[in-house]
Amino acid sequence: MAVDKDRLREEEEASFVRFCKIILGWDYFGLLTEAAKQKKERGKGGGSGLRQVKNTYKDVDDYLATFEPLLFEEVKAQIIQKKDDEEVTEWVLRLVVECNESEGFLLPSVTYGDDEGEKIVQNDLLLLSEDQFKEGAGKFPQVYAFALVEQRQHNLLRLRMFLAGEVMNLNTDVIESRTRLLKMHGLITSPGLLHEKRLFSLKICSLSTISREYFALRSIGSLPFKDLILTAADKSSGSEDQAWKVSQPLSEHFQGSLNKSQMEAIDAGLLRKAFVLIQGPPGTGKTQTILALLSAILHATPTRVHTMAGLHETKRGSKLPIQEKYNHWARASPWWTGNNPRDKNMPKDGDDGFFPTSGNDFKPEVIASSRKYHVRVLVCAPSNSALDEIVLRLLKTDAVHPSYPLPKCGYFQAEFVILKCVHDENVRSYNPKIVRIGLKAHHSVQSVCMDNLVKQKQGESASDKQKHRTAGGDTDSIRAAILEESVIVFSTLSFSGSALFSKLNHGFDVVIIDEAAQAIEPATLVPLVNGCKQVFLVGDPVQLPATVISPTAGKFGYGTSLFERFQRAGYPVNMLKMQYRMHPEIRSFPSSEFYAEALQDADDLERRTTRDWHQYHCFGPFCFFDVHEGKESQPSGSGSWVNVDEVEFVLLLYHKLVTMYPELRSSSQFAIISPYRHQVKLFQDRFRDAFGQESKKFVDIQTVDGFQVNRHVDYVCSLQKERWTFAEISIGNTMHSFTGTLEGHLKILITIFSPELVVTIMAQWKDQYLGREKDVAIFSCVRSNDDRRIGFVSDARRMNVGITRAKSSVLVVGSASTLRNDEHWNNLVESAEKRNVLFKVSKPYSSFFSDSNLNSMKVERSLPDGLDTEDMEINELMDVNRGHADEEQAEDNDLEDAEMDGGGYDED
Repeated sequence: MAVDKDRLREEEEASFVRFCKIILGWDYFGLLTEAAKQKKERGKGGGSGLRQVKNTYKDVDDYLATFEPLLFEEVKAQIIQKKDDEEVTEWVLRLVVECNESEGFLLPSVTYGDDEGEKIVQNDLLLLSEDQFKEGAGKFPQVYAFALVEQRQHNLLRLRMFLAGEVMNLNTDVIESRTRLLKMHGLITSPGLLHEKRLFSLKICSLSTISREYFALRSIGSLPFKDLILTAADKSSGSEDQAWKVSQPLSEHFQGSLNKSQMEAIDAGLLRKAFVLIQGPPGTGKTQTILALLSAILHATPTRVHTMAGLHETKRGSKLPIQEKYNHWARASPWWTGNNPRDKNMPKDGDDGFFPTSGNDFKPEVIASSRKYHVRVLVCAPSNSALDEIVLRLLKTDAVHPSYPLPKCGYFQAEFVILKCVHDENVRSYNPKIVRIGLKAHHSVQSVCMDNLVKQKQGESASDKQKHRTAGGDTDSIRAAILEESVIVFSTLSFSGSALFSKLNHGFDVVIIDEAAQAIEPATLVPLVNGCKQVFLVGDPVQLPATVISPTAGKFGYGTSLFERFQRAGYPVNMLKMQYRMHPEIRSFPSSEFYAEALQDADDLERRTTRDWHQYHCFGPFCFFDVHEGKESQPSGSGSWVNVDEVEFVLLLYHKLVTMYPELRSSSQFAIISPYRHQVKLFQDRFRDAFGQESKKFVDIQTVDGFQVNRHVDYVCSLQKERWTFAEISIGNTMHSFTGTLEGHLKILITIFSPELVVTIMAQWKDQYLGREKDVAIFSCVRSNDDRRIGFVSDARRMNVGITRAKSSVLVVGSASTLRNDEHWNNLVESAEKRNVLFKVSKPYSSFFSDSNLNSMKVERSLPDGLDTEDMEINELMDVNRGHADEEQAEDNDLEDAEMDGGGYDED
């Protein structure tokens, strides 16, 4: 849907003025005092005048009255949080060199030192004070105020201040004068030499992201699908007349590579409903579905098309008379029959850019050497890591590496064949023009990052000035040109609200938001501000929630994502149901507890996720260790928690496992997860003491929110039909490369190297390229107390994340009696009891791992009929081949970095 750019610009300016007036008048030290009071009272009494987030809203005023106050609560919390951050900024002396006033704002310019580098940027919030202030020094300063950085120019900071007073009521905009603000105004504007006016500044935080969210929120009345967003009800019929369809070859390709629930999600998108919700539980191939969606969106055509004469079925080439075919061909390719009729109205192109088949009138475009698609897609995610995962998957392409000598086997041509991810209507690999916009991109996607593409264009301009005379060195115009010509644009939700997007001549037809359940609703609105025709929300509301800093805003539902609100209101959701990651014994509980028994296991998944250590009941696939004697504690001055007994037990558990099964001695295989930052730090310290500085190579220790699988691909392999290719396998200091079938590879490798080395190479490839999930994950719950309080461990979404990270074994460590106080945890403990995998452990914990005790928990591993142990080992190697497609699906749902380590606000 197109938007009125002029109206949008006016709304943005008005929103910016309101945003600044409200925030810049706040009393920084007053905010700190109030926050300390609420923390002492454990959040009681906060939230006066705030409204609970609802499922539906009657109008725009109702919507804004709910969300706007909550957003400003979140701004306050972000300001307060920065005070407690480890990176403490220092007061910096600045001189006022210039000062102007405009529309009630004071606009001073102050000095900025050369040695400060990039410490301060646009939209940073500063605290200006007449005097420095150190905590604990006594009284607060008497003259101080906030200032927003509007621009950093050479050695100057251009600021915006609002010193007229403080906005006391969001509904009436009543402004009350404040002595400290009047004194600050007098200090800056008083007569005298400007350079004698000295102020101290302290950087507080960045308001860049939340200011974009505020603008999107205030623009709700102009957003596409306004009524749908308010009511969470789609009144469109989604009829066949509206539907689009893909070509038969592409449809057959989807049917061969996607499962039933993935196909249903694609079909739902082709119905062209304004909003399509796709829920991707752990390991169900969410990213794979997004890539298939891109193929479908970019190459779908209307089932029926509207013409000036009415509604007609689209005729395909084979259905047209020969003369009509010729006429269509002549109109599509006028360069063969005469002058290009640029100024004539011609029938619209067909879906292949060559054969026009409809009766639509249109203005023809000059057809370039490469096919032009008119559909443009914006793909967004809340975090950089989630975004880059999709970009990386899309970048898989053909390449040929030089051949390397393979000892005793001559030379083999290295052909690096990686499966294409996006296809055209004829199932040919399709490489659309893409650009990744924003900051902090992973090095593996730098080739399509905006800055890199701009440098390339500038280089071309320097070498061929005639060809790129219009571009020259104008970076802004080059950025705009790259953005305009890109078919798929990738951006974080926040960056999609930058000025670069507002200057687009042509908006996006489709917006796809991945990890949509991890974004607050105002953040989800940001990419919609510039208009679109269809929105896909992809995520899982029962995994990680959106990050909210303010406990008060969180209490009123500010962390509810748009995805979750729609789902609660009864909006249809397409759930992906086939899971490719977890052993069925791991999948069993989350499927029943969170997904109404909807999850299904991929074929042969149990055998492919069964491991040698499963011969002991206590090593998985799933079990619960009741460390009933453990006690939680809270480090001084911290909101976090630790449990030393759980750490000691886990250390012994880990040591026993890696001693008996050395292949687990790798951070790519083994993870330890906990909800609490201080528990994670304690784990890291104890593992470093036990295993040295390189302990992080042996085990990956993260919070639930921060757990993220290593995305680096060091061993590159591929599979296409029966052809199987290694490329760049490093053995010592030698690089080897060759091509052939899997069986051929095994014979060659076993001939040259030892069988053990072959197994190692295959295992490294399988881990680093395919699954990327851990084989084993230990979840430390921490909370253990007589009051049976478990804080945010009770968050079912974090629980779901913690127990679904591993492929083969999930080992939960906690206090059963404490956890039973929560419904979900009680159900998990009972599930472990029913399956006879709940182990009550007592001190000394080492006795639990004695040989005699382990032997009592040993079970016979049954082999499939007709197979001996040697056959099983070969079959496990062959699984690298056969399991490729399933592992590709499973890796899609690895938890991305929530970019907020501790779960949002104070850990409880």
